[in-house]
Amino acid sequence: MMGAERKSMVMSEDEKRLTAYHEAGHAIVGMKVPAGIPVHKVTIVPRGRALGMVKFLPEGDRYSMKFIEYTSQLTVAMGGRVAEEMHLFEDSKAIFASGDIQQATQMARAMVTRLGYSDELGTVMYGDNQEEVFLGMQMQRHQNVSEATAQKIDAEVRRLVAQGYADARKILTENRDVLEHVAQTLLEYETLTGEELKLIMRGEKITRTGDDE
Repeated sequence: MMGAERKSMVMSEDEKRLTAYHEAGHAIVGMKVPAGIPVHKVTIVPRGRALGMVKFLPEGDRYSMKFIEYTSQLTVAMGGRVAEEMHLFEDSKAIFASGDIQQATQMARAMVTRLGYSDELGTVMYGDNQEEVFLGMQMQRHQNVSEATAQKIDAEVRRLVAQGYADARKILTENRDVLEHVAQTLLEYETLTGEELKLIMRGEKITRTGDDE
């Protein structure tokens, strides 16, 4: 489900450490948001194109999402970037978060242009699909969208993503010790289950037999 391991890839210690904080950030925020999806597994073993990842596993089939679920996922998406910045003592920008930023931006854009989750713009769909409804030049391709409306869409997308970032920072600031603990445990074991993550979040130690490693 998470992709094949890239066993031939060797990360530097700095990359591995930063990946551990990045994925720990996603996982912790995912456990703390109001409408999170249960964490199935978190790993810093490179898989596919990712250096690490958190696998969320919904309980049952999902055919729709509420506003609070969208905003929760926006917050989760920004958790990796915030955790990296906190680990780097805020003297550097995160370096592994481009995919997360893209995901958050696309989600916020869909909320604004397709789902009617903006009081400023109302319950109107803008553009033929969310890939076309983007900032500046792409918006100009749609004759039915004025420049003023395009600017409002841009502003609403930025507002939603910025709020997700702020919420993620609040969660991780309040749980900084937990962030350190989860990241260090990931560096030790490389992969954690959702149940093990819950133990760590409660301040308990995880134990494994030889077959679990």
